[in-house]
Amino acid sequence: MRLQIKNFALGICTLFFFSTAIHAAEVSAPQGADRALTVNDFMPHQAISKEYNETWSYQFVFDNGTRAFVNYSVLNVPGSGRKIGCDLNFWNFKGKTYSVGRQYPPERLVANKEKATITIKTDEYLLENKPGKGHHVMFSADKGGKFLLDMTFESAVPGMVPGNGVWTFGKEKFAQYIHIPYGRVTGKIAYNEDTLTVKGYAYMDQTWQTTQATDIASRTINFSTNEKASMYAGRITLTTDGQLMGYALYNGQQGTKVAIPTKIKEGGADYNGKKFPKTTLAFEWKNGIPPMVFPVNKVLQKASLLDKVEGWFAKKAMKIAAGGEVLFYRGRSQNGLGKKIDWAITGVKD
Repeated sequence: MRLQIKNFALGICTLFFFSTAIHAAEVSAPQGADRALTVNDFMPHQAISKEYNETWSYQFVFDNGTRAFVNYSVLNVPGSGRKIGCDLNFWNFKGKTYSVGRQYPPERLVANKEKATITIKTDEYLLENKPGKGHHVMFSADKGGKFLLDMTFESAVPGMVPGNGVWTFGKEKFAQYIHIPYGRVTGKIAYNEDTLTVKGYAYMDQTWQTTQATDIASRTINFSTNEKASMYAGRITLTTDGQLMGYALYNGQQGTKVAIPTKIKEGGADYNGKKFPKTTLAFEWKNGIPPMVFPVNKVLQKASLLDKVEGWFAKKAMKIAAGGEVLFYRGRSQNGLGKKIDWAITGVKD
């Protein structure tokens, strides 16, 4: 009898093991050759699932020491349905930090492919012209203060993407496009009556996924620096089980290449993305592209995804759906080649 129970228990364990192995999600890379990005990539994509969400993100680093982070999102807010989220964060705006988040019904987003332009709520939020030289971004909101960002790209390094830019993780799809790896910008930013004329550089990317991002990703790391650096921009995502998706852009002897990551290490040990890193990250790449290393131990700013969600109930529901509060750790470091690199790491709070 004891032997039968033991064999039964062993059988259950074996069945569980094989069931888990069979259903383990695998990552599949994008289909097609590396290519330049197009207006079709920039335009909103078709929502192919209830949890589908899409985000256009900008990171501005101004010469005066101020930074601005802008996100426009199509997202499903639990209990509220599909919304358009618009959020702006100023860091070191005359020594202070300010944030604002607004939500609107989905019909407020209007995309014009012919003009390569996306508007939200008439022209209060504007993404005008295909990403590149002449691309214009505007964010205007009056909530807890009057916010304005009005920036134009005077130059921009062309973006690239591997194939169709869509990774699969099990049955889910996750797309990542680096539209502007590096571009010089000029314009103005304002909070209440303070208006600053600024110039600097910016990075811009776009993502979409068929479910909540945290159902696919444990951490996402993006970085950018001057295009004269050998490795000058990237967006790398670690899945919930530590697999890698995403890519970077590398200046090699044969010109710009798409670099595909094979491994990330933190302090010499494999990094699985379960927690925010606290020391140094080292990235290894396919095809003999040299590794890239930079420290992440000094965080300039911590921001929250909840900044873009309005209402106590919606914030609570979003936190539950995401498995916790999603944070953005942002910083600047010197990489292994002596270049300043700006980075952001996103994931659920430890």
